[in-house]
Amino acid sequence: MAAMRAMIVKEFRELVRDRPTMALLIVPPLVLLIVFGYAANFTVHNINVEVMGPAAARVAPHFAAPLGVSRVDPGATRADAVAALRKSKADVVVVTSDSGPPVALVDGSSLFTAQSAVPMLHQVPGLQVEVLFNPALKTSWWMVPALVGLIMTFIGTIVTSLGLVRERQAGTLEQLAVMPLSPADVIIGKIAPYFLLAAVNMVVVTALGALLFGVPFAGNVGMFAVGSALFLLVVLGLGVLISTVSQTQAQAIQSALILLLPQIVLSGMIFPLAAMPWGVRWIGYLLPLTYYIEISRGVMLRDAPLNALWLAMLVLVVMAVLVLGTAILRFRRDLAPNVKQAKHHAANRVTSTS
Repeated sequence: MAAMRAMIVKEFRELVRDRPTMALLIVPPLVLLIVFGYAANFTVHNINVEVMGPAAARVAPHFAAPLGVSRVDPGATRADAVAALRKSKADVVVVTSDSGPPVALVDGSSLFTAQSAVPMLHQVPGLQVEVLFNPALKTSWWMVPALVGLIMTFIGTIVTSLGLVRERQAGTLEQLAVMPLSPADVIIGKIAPYFLLAAVNMVVVTALGALLFGVPFAGNVGMFAVGSALFLLVVLGLGVLISTVSQTQAQAIQSALILLLPQIVLSGMIFPLAAMPWGVRWIGYLLPLTYYIEISRGVMLRDAPLNALWLAMLVLVVMAVLVLGTAILRFRRDLAPNVKQAKHHAANRVTSTS
């Protein structure tokens, strides 16, 4: 019994000292509790409605919360209404005329907002409802653009960090230290293959989504590629950062999962951000996947123009600069001991040969 008790105490002390494992035991359960307790809500309670056309002033009073009218424009046309939806300025735009019934155009690319809005709109007398960008409100159309980002996140964080930690365990950092390479050169050289791998996966998943589920690609391919490249730089930088704080591959996996879980549940991939309370929603605005999903859904489903997605692009640029800059600084710090060690070994070899 004494030996068993000593073994239990020993294992408990080692577990307490293993900070990544303790974090994995504590953080994910708390995140799951908070997220599924407060954020797991598919019902959107605030729906932004704009009313356009010559009879806009007469029709607007028929809408009550949660269908909140934010703008009334008697001079706008149906083309203006479609443009407002394409730029994500509104969830619903009601187009009126002097003769015919008003028509409510609904942004189907915001799946759960549309699912909440359509039944309410059918209750408005004399109103016709038309869903754009996802007419059948298919869940696959909503999920595939987000899954593209999730796959790139998986490769960028978990796969990249595992590869770099494996090199640390194999002792190849010492070899890199004596080569005429800067930390930036090393990082670029290390992440380039993962960048290409993730880019290929992005193309494959996007193509399969179109072939298997009929997901459209309505927008500009170049804009989609630029947004994807910016997002990849961010998640690859996160992978490098994880590798600098992990001594083993197990620690790298644990750290990557801690970062990956919030991105799945708080980015708008599954639960709409509009349905989350502000106390949880703000976390989503700190996650790169949130902005990539905005870009991918906007380009693929709505053919959103650049002036509707520039802010998401800018946020990813800032994140890429901050994350990669921090990764280079930490990687330089990790290389410093290896440089000294490599020089010491080289000096010893010279001494021994002489």
